[in-house]
Amino acid sequence: MSWSFFVYFAAAALLLWAGGAAVAWREKRRTAIALTIGGLLVFFTYILSIWITLERPPLRTMGETRLWYSLFLPLAGLFVYLRWRYKWILTFSTVMATVFICINIFKPEIHTKMLMPALQSPWFAPHVIVYMFAYAMLGASFLMAVYMLVRPAKAGTLDGVDNLVYIGVSFLTFGMLFGALWAKEAWGHYWSWDPKETWAAATWLAYLVYIHYRRQPRHSTKAALWMLIVSFALLQMCWWGINYLPSAQGASAHTYG
Repeated sequence: MSWSFFVYFAAAALLLWAGGAAVAWREKRRTAIALTIGGLLVFFTYILSIWITLERPPLRTMGETRLWYSLFLPLAGLFVYLRWRYKWILTFSTVMATVFICINIFKPEIHTKMLMPALQSPWFAPHVIVYMFAYAMLGASFLMAVYMLVRPAKAGTLDGVDNLVYIGVSFLTFGMLFGALWAKEAWGHYWSWDPKETWAAATWLAYLVYIHYRRQPRHSTKAALWMLIVSFALLQMCWWGINYLPSAQGASAHTYG
């Protein structure tokens, strides 16, 4: 399987996800679920095929991590739809997945079998995959936070957002632990405070602040929602923003190449 086939699998998956989002608004719940799952299976089939072709997990470049994010966003949307029946979430997750897929189509990156020795650790794949799932869940919580700020009268309580944050932060924590084990094996130390690790710590702490703030008897819902938005901005900086920082150029082992 080559990268040139990506557009066909992506188009098929997007059509299924868009169909699921459309019928969700018409209260056709089972059809929406079936179409969304169908799109996930199509997209995962491509990821699995490219994995087999490359003889390594497709996680080396930023474009390859966008593959996983494009997969996990509709999965997170489906999770929210199944649990809280928010009809809009499938539309938002499909739109966000479309954005990342289009970036990969219009800005393709080189995908080769070559993998530097440090990335050949067994901890590498679980570290990145767990992180991408955490990013997707926290992305869903961000979308819900924006929705609640825009439509406070119809949004309900923060309980649904909290559950997404709990899941996202749990996976974020596991991702950091897997990353520390990988770093120890590859470079001889668990943590070095390079730009990526610094922003990862800032992101993790920001979400912990939100969790502790929500547990206070007196808290402002609006303030909590803005905390989620700021935390998600830190997450974006951690994921891809550091690639543009002068301090990370040639100094960080985590910048995508």
